[in-house]
Amino acid sequence: MAWLGVVASRDILWDSSNTSVNGSSTPAWMGYAGCGISVLFFGTNFAPIKKFETGDGMFFQWIVCTAIWLVGLCVHAVRDFPTFYPLAMLGGFVWATGNVMVVPIVKTVGLAQGLLVWASCNLLLGWASGRFGWFGLNPEVPSDTIMNYVGVSLCVLSCIIYVFIKSDTGTASQQDDYSSILNHTDYDGPDNSISDSSILSDQVSILTQEDDIYSRMSSRTKKIVGIGMSMVAGCLFGCAFNPVIYVQDNYLPRPPHPDAPSQNGLDYVFAVFSGIYATSTTLFIAYCIYMKNKPRLYPRVILPGFVSGVMWGIADSSWFVANSALSAAISFPIITTGPGVISALLGVFVFKEIRGVRNYVILLCACSCAIAGTVLVGISK
Repeated sequence: MAWLGVVASRDILWDSSNTSVNGSSTPAWMGYAGCGISVLFFGTNFAPIKKFETGDGMFFQWIVCTAIWLVGLCVHAVRDFPTFYPLAMLGGFVWATGNVMVVPIVKTVGLAQGLLVWASCNLLLGWASGRFGWFGLNPEVPSDTIMNYVGVSLCVLSCIIYVFIKSDTGTASQQDDYSSILNHTDYDGPDNSISDSSILSDQVSILTQEDDIYSRMSSRTKKIVGIGMSMVAGCLFGCAFNPVIYVQDNYLPRPPHPDAPSQNGLDYVFAVFSGIYATSTTLFIAYCIYMKNKPRLYPRVILPGFVSGVMWGIADSSWFVANSALSAAISFPIITTGPGVISALLGVFVFKEIRGVRNYVILLCACSCAIAGTVLVGISK
């Protein structure tokens, strides 16, 4: 699926210097295209977490962030190596800190519900920062403020409704991994049997420990921990663009001076992604030290994690385009709400973590609010 995003975003990368819209050189249609790409890939990029065992998530997040940095490097090269602003790396630090919480969130409240809760906090903080000029940013007022407010309210309402869905996270993935380890451990001969048995024992022990962490929690505790971490992560995600927008709004000289900071968000992607990689690597090294050089590594998650990171990098790069073309007050409600609908559909039809007529009715109401809110926000531009 990732190649579709690469092809779709190619024109955005190469042609983002056309007609002027919203004080930038990015046309509005590219902004809406960026929203579409972001919604699609943000809604699906964490699916590998449910397919493979990721343990405590530290190794997985480092693989994901490595792939993200490589996407940023490609964007940087395509954009002809624009000026690097170190302050933009702060956005990467903020995002990577929130990203560490993703795996625990998924294991406590599920992918669909976790994503939708952090999306609501992400939406509110990101939208308010752009709309009202928080954190030193310039306010971005939509042409139809009433419609924008109504659309944002519907988007938030959809996220609140999602909280009432009871998701079944189960332990099927752990059981599958036990069977996988038992059935696929290769023995080359008598000389290798002892060492292989030791490895087998260590792997099963690790998986059992991971299962015990969450099995000891009551349903209510899981809900509190998962929702709480989702809210914190969402607030961090909502601040990730602020350093870049601050540079664009406040650094001197101002446009149209040739040395003014670029108003094209793609020119800051590499700096942000470098902040993500530096932070995730630092956290992973600290984790290895804490584990006394015995980190919990899951080789089967390397390729899925890399694909997930590429998808996320494409989605976030497209979000930068949407911010430049439409403003954060427009792009945030659309991009933070849309992926929730996609993840909810995955939760119903793929992962089977949302079941029952009651949950389906709640889901239908939430999706209806999300779609209506997204449409209103989009046309309020």
